[in-house]
Amino acid sequence: MERGVEPYEGDPALPGGFLNNVEEGILAAAHRELREEADLDASRLHLEQLGAYGEPGRDPRGRVVSVAYLAIAPGLPEPVAGTDAAGAFWTPVEEVLSGRLKLAFDHQQIVADGVERARAKLEHSALAAAFCAETFTIAELQKVYEAVWGVQLDPRNFYRKVQGVPGFIVPAGAERRTTKGRPARLFRAGPRTVLHPPLVRPDTPMTNEVDQ
Repeated sequence: MERGVEPYEGDPALPGGFLNNVEEGILAAAHRELREEADLDASRLHLEQLGAYGEPGRDPRGRVVSVAYLAIAPGLPEPVAGTDAAGAFWTPVEEVLSGRLKLAFDHQQIVADGVERARAKLEHSALAAAFCAETFTIAELQKVYEAVWGVQLDPRNFYRKVQGVPGFIVPAGAERRTTKGRPARLFRAGPRTVLHPPLVRPDTPMTNEVDQ
């Protein structure tokens, strides 16, 4: 969001705000702030606590401790600015991680922590399948991993690893012709939510850009 008030008026920042009163819960406040500042319904998102940030000097208004939340969901609507936000927009995380987009407060660090949490979740959970259609090819699932991890994956190695996790994906009993070659097998999300063994990401950075 673009901040509409001081401090950092006009600068991009994560949506957030103060508790309304001593009786408001932290999670309830996170839901309210998402609705007020970006018109996003948190009840439709996977929302989990990311961490607490309270270094002295992080907020020029005084000593402020913030509890950050990570929201994950496919097909998010466009955010709409409200209350003290002058604007609201999505931006590729690489713009923030690279430093090309400077965020207010210590929000650069919060984004970096959130991205790392999301990348780790794809190693240990079946969350990636939620970003595919009801039926999908392994190549389409691979694109999700590449976008979130920011790495180029070897298709044969990825196929072998995915097939080596029982219950992660299951055959859909159909095929789809995606190229002039052999039709690709279709799969759907399986019953397993925790991946064992996990899909460990490689350390090689991507050589070409991906959408995130």
